[in-house]
Amino acid sequence: MNPEQAVFLLHFLKGSHDFEMPVTAKVLGAVPEDQKGFKLDGKSKTAVEIAYHIANAEAWFLKSVLAGEFPMEAESVPEGTTIASIVENYNATVPGLWAQVPAMSPEKLATPLNFFGMFNMPAVAYLNFMLNHTIHHRGQLAAGLRPMGSKVPSIYGGSADEPLKM
Repeated sequence: MNPEQAVFLLHFLKGSHDFEMPVTAKVLGAVPEDQKGFKLDGKSKTAVEIAYHIANAEAWFLKSVLAGEFPMEAESVPEGTTIASIVENYNATVPGLWAQVPAMSPEKLATPLNFFGMFNMPAVAYLNFMLNHTIHHRGQLAAGLRPMGSKVPSIYGGSADEPLKM
């Protein structure tokens, strides 16, 4: 990928993320606090673990792209973490990190980065990987909202709980 292509991709992905970010915050915030230990299945993570992972992974991806490397980090939900604190941290951290990305040089955006020996893609391509990762886990979380006793927010259109407003 050349630097011009990297800049084009950045602008395309930024628009996608600007749409997805408030949707993600809505889904995170729809988890009832008294149901944060809910699991759809015995093999599943708890709702709070998925919510924490979504919020922290987005911040980690953005920090990594900005730094030009992907450090290995252990992830565990700190004791006393609330759904509200996850949403608050997501809203306070992720937009500010995204705001820094357009200041990266086109050359840095096009520079291949090693992702734990699994991938070696241009830095900007990891922004798409991040979006896919978030959407995947957001879907896992959204699938459990009704069984948790919550309402499913509008994601890509109306839901039975939040109809599309025209």
